[in-house]
Amino acid sequence: MILVFNGRVVTRDEKNPLINSGAVAIGGNKIVEVGDSSALKSKYTNAEMIDAKGAVVMPAFINMHEHIYSALARGLNIKGYVAKDFLTILDGLWWTLDRNLDNEFTKLSAIQTYIESIKNGCTTTFDHHASFGEIDGSLDAIEEAARELGVRSVLCYEISDRDGMEKSKKSVLENSRFIKKTLKNNDDFIKAMCGMHAQFTISNETFEFARSETPKEVGFHIHVAEGIEDLHDCLKKHGKRIVDRLDDFDILGPKSLLAHCIYINSHEMDRIKETDTMVVHNPESNMGNACGCPPTMEIVHRGILTGLGTDGYTHDMTESYKVANILHKHHLCTGTAAWAEVPQMLFENNAKMANRYFDIPLGKLKEGYAADVIVTDYYAHTPMDETNINGNILFGMSGRSVVTTIGNGKILMKDRVLTMLDEQKTLADIAEKTKKLWNKINSSK
Repeated sequence: MILVFNGRVVTRDEKNPLINSGAVAIGGNKIVEVGDSSALKSKYTNAEMIDAKGAVVMPAFINMHEHIYSALARGLNIKGYVAKDFLTILDGLWWTLDRNLDNEFTKLSAIQTYIESIKNGCTTTFDHHASFGEIDGSLDAIEEAARELGVRSVLCYEISDRDGMEKSKKSVLENSRFIKKTLKNNDDFIKAMCGMHAQFTISNETFEFARSETPKEVGFHIHVAEGIEDLHDCLKKHGKRIVDRLDDFDILGPKSLLAHCIYINSHEMDRIKETDTMVVHNPESNMGNACGCPPTMEIVHRGILTGLGTDGYTHDMTESYKVANILHKHHLCTGTAAWAEVPQMLFENNAKMANRYFDIPLGKLKEGYAADVIVTDYYAHTPMDETNINGNILFGMSGRSVVTTIGNGKILMKDRVLTMLDEQKTLADIAEKTKKLWNKINSSK
């Protein structure tokens, strides 16, 4: 039993949104009770006590689109690489990186990403993996890290024809194998999807093979219209819009996740809505790659279930919140844009989307919900009540405001010290081995 007490508890429960002197009692991997701090402290006297010291306590974050494989690229300088446009960024940087990843580097990437996720209060992530240097078993390598560090995850491998049909087939089979494994285990901690890069690197043959190898109870995780090049390719080669091509191969549906959706039109939005397909917005990545601003506000207003991710650009969901808020105000030239939509995406929709895969309810501090709890060091210096919680988070917090992270009922970080491993020793080991990866990449140039 764990008791987080003496906190300003933000529950995300509409019936009881804020408890000014509150506590959260945790038993196993679920929340047992949420209520008055004094009362619960007297009731659960044998619990491990975590004093929030009057700061804000909230549900942990969920990241709906992550790229673990990109973790070891921070600061990487590749000989001869000059970013000219989105396609040169993909081929010159990211595809060059993933062609050099083996399963050891993949696991190191996962450990690094999960460390930063925990430090930023994120305990559930949907990852989209690529490692064409070693495909077989790569999802197992990430799973090992997820279980070791305690971050609930949905994993998939990025199917693509870009490195030839043999590797394309292997990528389909890696998804298929891992999906079957997770369905058999059914432990509600690691789940799987069928990952796909984007339609412009996937042939009809590969789409058909992937569809035949993917059980109906799981969906697809694919980049859609991230760059204008993707749309142009689809129109030129197939004479149709991207969402229509995906629809031809039965890719859409309630379990499928479309990342980005920058260059989609009204007709495509209608079809996404009709099929109850999910969409995830990744604002920093879209801006950093100069891909454009997606019509996310319209997508949300149409009732399409839309969430927020990071695309590996950061592991701080509050950072994505801040950037999305500014991006759509700037893009639409109205100061009222994104005030309600982005927090809805982050604090409500991400949980709804994740719960299409996980059975345990996520996203609230409420009895019976997953014991995913973060303690911050944030003390509001202005009046704080249920009407301005999001404003306090937007303007007052960052991911590193988190001091304690509890995921699935386990203390993953306490007082900014990771409990699952020796952080400094682990990071030193990762840094040393990353030198070998960088040398490997540049020696092949």
